[in-house]
Amino acid sequence: MSENRLSSGISGLDEVLSGGYVSDRTYLIRGGPGAGKTTLGMHFLTTGVTNGEQVLFITLGETVTQLRRTAEVLGFDLQGVTFLDLSPTPEFFAQVQTYDIFSPAEVEREPTTRRIVDRVEALKPQRIFIDSMTQFRYLASDTFQFRKQVLSFLRFLVEQSTTVLFTSESSEEAPDDDLQFMSDGVINLDFRHNERTLCISKFRGSDFQDGHHAIRLTSTGMQLFPRLMLQDYGQDFNTEVVSSGIPEIDELLHGGIERSTITIISGPSGVGKSTLGLQFMKEAAGRGEHSVIYTFEERKETLLRRAEGINIAVSAMQEKGTLSVVQVEPLYYTPDEFANLVRQEVEQQKAQIVMIDSVSGYRLSVRGKDLISHLHALCKYLQNMGVAVLLINEIEMITGDFRVTEIGISYLADTIIFLRYLEMQGELRRTIGVLKKRMTDFEKTLREFEISRYGLKVGKPLTQLRGVLTGVPEMLGDEL
Repeated sequence: MSENRLSSGISGLDEVLSGGYVSDRTYLIRGGPGAGKTTLGMHFLTTGVTNGEQVLFITLGETVTQLRRTAEVLGFDLQGVTFLDLSPTPEFFAQVQTYDIFSPAEVEREPTTRRIVDRVEALKPQRIFIDSMTQFRYLASDTFQFRKQVLSFLRFLVEQSTTVLFTSESSEEAPDDDLQFMSDGVINLDFRHNERTLCISKFRGSDFQDGHHAIRLTSTGMQLFPRLMLQDYGQDFNTEVVSSGIPEIDELLHGGIERSTITIISGPSGVGKSTLGLQFMKEAAGRGEHSVIYTFEERKETLLRRAEGINIAVSAMQEKGTLSVVQVEPLYYTPDEFANLVRQEVEQQKAQIVMIDSVSGYRLSVRGKDLISHLHALCKYLQNMGVAVLLINEIEMITGDFRVTEIGISYLADTIIFLRYLEMQGELRRTIGVLKKRMTDFEKTLREFEISRYGLKVGKPLTQLRGVLTGVPEMLGDEL
């Protein structure tokens, strides 16, 4: 049985709710001060106005003037929103007045109750937002009466074919467990350690995406970035080889890297990892394919200037729309926000190669959380979408003991390409080799790797040397 859905006004939240709120139901919005409860309600109401619906904002705390001022700052247009202001006035304090909602007998309605009923019956709104239901708790004589009165109130609203969002101000002294039981859905907003998240703990009659989803409050309202749920993403694609355009590198890889695979390019600082990744993108651009680089450490301008200096025309690629270069501030974005950036590039711009430069920069955005689980989810999503993934991994050791990665992510890789420095005749030189390739065989030798103003140059296999991986090779004698 299909049910009518109402958009929340926040695209990411609609995705988490599997299409939006189920109509004619009640939803509790929980959260501490400043968590974004009122902002979420304004999104809900203004979306209804846009759809030509009647909407009602019942406020028991802030005045309408305060709410309009807040809405103006956030860019909400409240012109079509009807308000019912039940907040205490200055006269309330001066004249020592009292409020009441449904009387214990639920027969005679006092003035506050009458105002709500009259407004709802006259307006017949499709959406109602109540901020906050906690205020009604102080109007009831005891917990039993509060529960009975609120449950009766919510049923009255739903019988008017209304979808209701209401907030609570939970605390240890006054928990809102009873409101959670009475509602059809519970949305939890959390703000701690400078991170905001949203979590659905209850959503009757519908599936939803569980877990904590990153949110951000901006000058235009709330943005939500759903966690990557791998089973929700995937598309048909052709498994094909992505060439580097350099015959010697393709020989090492027995043709190149494959689409829908993860390639780790590992090596010390300055050895040419990003440059090698750009080479694959340059070749893809010649086929009209779109690629994207997410640079966490190097400034975008520096990367572009460096690429132009080695005959990789990134500016022309950008103009033609075959390359996007996105500079990412890792301490600003959470992993969910970054994943949302990647999704937009893949799903809207049809990116076919994604390079993350580098894993250590991405690690900062995780902020102490489990790096491997976030990186695993992002890479598997890209694989499901048929994207070739390039992970730039920097190791600290320039020479000496050989390491592929220092953070335990090599299991993710379908292909591992490593770049190393070696010392020959008092000069530092670069080498390139392949350590792992799941899809095909690969060349087991190492080759010299050069970067010049004409581009990349790869030499013949270094078969006359031993100890290359230590960084200090020895020439083999004739007898060897």
